[in-house]
Amino acid sequence: MPQSYEPEFRKKIVRLHLEEGRTYKSITAEYGVSKASISKWCREFSEECRTKAQSNPEAGNELELMKENLRLRRELEEAKKENLFLKKAAAFFAKEID
Repeated sequence: MPQSYEPEFRKKIVRLHLEEGRTYKSITAEYGVSKASISKWCREFSEECRTKAQSNPEAGNELELMKENLRLRRELEEAKKENLFLKKAAAFFAKEID
């Protein structure tokens, strides 16, 4: 018999995947939800957002905002890595000058 999940829990799982970029595998390991369920919930959420966008353009932007948030988080993480590398390089070259 299939397990039933609360809508709030489903939304949390979808947000973990879409906003935070968590993989199906990591979510499955942490929450015990099947990959098929996560995929289905994400698909349903996308369809729900499209339906909202057709009836009310302002309300339908939630999916696009989540995707943009994920893109910006990844970009920020990359910039932090580059910044750390440049700090280490600057310290290395400063030692050689002395």
